[in-house]
Amino acid sequence: MTQFSDLNLSPKVLQAVEEAGYTIPTPIQAGAIPPALEGRDVLGIAQTGTGKTASFTLPMITKLARGRARARMPRSLVLCPTRELAAQVAENFDTYSKNVKLTKALLIGGVSFKEQDALIDKGVDVLIATPGRLLDHFERGKLLLTGIEVMVVDEADRMLDMGFIPDIERIFSLTPFTRQTLFFSATMAPEIERITNTFLQAPARIEVARQATASETIEQHVVMFKGSRRDRADSEKRRTLRKIIAGEGDKLTNAIVFCNRKVDVDVVAKSLKKYGVNAAPIHGDLDQSVRTRTLDSFRAGDLTILVASDVAARGLDVPSVSHVINYDVPGHAEDYVHRIGRTGRAGREGKAVTICAPKDEKNLEDVERLIQKEIPRLDDPGRPQKSDAAPEADAADEAKPTEAPTDAKTAQEDGGKTAAPERDDTRGKSGGRSRSSRGGGKSDKSAKGDKPGKQQDDAKVVGLGDHLPTFIAMSFDERRAS
Repeated sequence: MTQFSDLNLSPKVLQAVEEAGYTIPTPIQAGAIPPALEGRDVLGIAQTGTGKTASFTLPMITKLARGRARARMPRSLVLCPTRELAAQVAENFDTYSKNVKLTKALLIGGVSFKEQDALIDKGVDVLIATPGRLLDHFERGKLLLTGIEVMVVDEADRMLDMGFIPDIERIFSLTPFTRQTLFFSATMAPEIERITNTFLQAPARIEVARQATASETIEQHVVMFKGSRRDRADSEKRRTLRKIIAGEGDKLTNAIVFCNRKVDVDVVAKSLKKYGVNAAPIHGDLDQSVRTRTLDSFRAGDLTILVASDVAARGLDVPSVSHVINYDVPGHAEDYVHRIGRTGRAGREGKAVTICAPKDEKNLEDVERLIQKEIPRLDDPGRPQKSDAAPEADAADEAKPTEAPTDAKTAQEDGGKTAAPERDDTRGKSGGRSRSSRGGGKSDKSAKGDKPGKQQDDAKVVGLGDHLPTFIAMSFDERRAS
């Protein structure tokens, strides 16, 4: 079995790897590091959670440590799609370069330009950046990329999803033609294939898993959800989520809940907290300091449930996430693979549960077509049975008035919590007449002979119902006479 000591890494880098507790490389690391150390371009294709970050970090540090920069321009560049992934790459760089004298700058949004400018002015060996912030610095005249020796594009398919491909192409044009390019992606869409054909020179292609596959250690399930009524569907879906979490019991040590929309991230997190679940949201609209604190809390085990948008679907390295729950089926099938890849990492077991509403069934078909397998179905744990009590109200429903059922049958189906509205069996005593659904001032003959308190299935409430003022119940002639 290949070990890191067999990969020709520099002794100082190898020492840092051993001190981090690693001895055996993952398949993508074993395949990508040797050609990268030879100076060849590398095209790495592997499912998320397989250790792609070390596949380019280790050979990059080894190469840069052989000689110091002659100028103050950066010597290598790592492009990442999100702030969180860029910050994670920076952490990995610090871990593996602690025995060599290399400097870095992290260029991401949410941090002041002044601090980043100061780092660049000192001269750095490695730039780790998101495409937008990197181009911002370049356009302000603070950065030159003509000294780049090694360029890394991480999570290229996510770059495509986020619309960064034009920026990537522009950045490529700003770097020397002689650079070495390390290109990593979990899937190979046609547009990604075009870019690799354009900017990579005879790359070593390392593919350690079938494209867009999930780890075999992840147990996958789908809960087919259908709301009882359109105006109750959202709260009932949140109830289903809570039942899924509760049903896992002690097996759920921590989990990431993914939502398609940022607004749902906030609502779902608020709902979980209302019911005593230790949860917090993270999405792109939050301040960077808040996002960083939330992720740190989740990594430290102080936060149980992280409710996230897809900003956290790529590159979030928390080794021991026990569960991933898709509150929505993702709109892009590839995102499903990346989401559930947050669990079952490094050979560990994990579980992924997806809630699929009727409107999401087409997306679910796309997911199953991509992963080439049918995901087992589970019964909806949030669906009330006939003997169950009515579902508890959710946080978002507290301001809504509860509609009373219109008959005894509805009250029975709701579990008896809401009684049917009482019928006034003595109607007609005031005003001399009782009111039917169509008869205006005529008496309701169908009510004759009723036993006190008995409900009529064909009794109807119209207009203002039982509380109809006597004056309005009068006929036109009666009103004139009065």
